[in-house]
Amino acid sequence: MNEFLEKEEQIVRMLKTVFDPEIPVNIYDLGLIYKIDLADDGHLNIDMTLTAPNCPAVDFIVEDVRMKVASVEGVTEVDVNIVFEPAWDKSMMSEEAQLELGFL
Repeated sequence: MNEFLEKEEQIVRMLKTVFDPEIPVNIYDLGLIYKIDLADDGHLNIDMTLTAPNCPAVDFIVEDVRMKVASVEGVTEVDVNIVFEPAWDKSMMSEEAQLELGFL
């Protein structure tokens, strides 16, 4: 596997360890991660959204994302951008997340 894909896979693995404190499913499977962009110099840009625009845990979640993906070898800097376009909805969740939350 090429090195870039391996790093991206490690980043996704780390994102799957981040949870909204109110939802028992990780943010990746919830469909909250819209973009993972890793530059050659190790600068990582992540676009993510929230299940609700007024999420009280936003600071906690963003800091958790930042800390965990920064631990991936080769990631030198992390920017987490909160976006609301497109608006998140339940259809963005993985099948596993929908099953876990009783939507299937």
